[in-house]
Amino acid sequence: MQLNSTVEPPPAVRPKPLKVKEVAAALGVDLSTVYVAVRTGALGAYRVGAGRGTIRIPRSALKSYADERGIPAAELGVEL
Repeated sequence: MQLNSTVEPPPAVRPKPLKVKEVAAALGVDLSTVYVAVRTGALGAYRVGAGRGTIRIPRSALKSYADERGIPAAELGVEL
């Protein structure tokens, strides 16, 4: 008996967006610094959840932020 099934590769796994706390640790700054960067638009972010929700920072936004400031990605300690 021969099974004729094709196994599809798993979809590409996208890294999860970062929390404010994770970004602050990666940059070596205080949480308030990250909140200011988000509020001023220097660091791209979005809210998840009802009400005030919680802030998430896409890894691509952190990479852009670091690149604009000359921070090497290798020094951040997070996967971009």
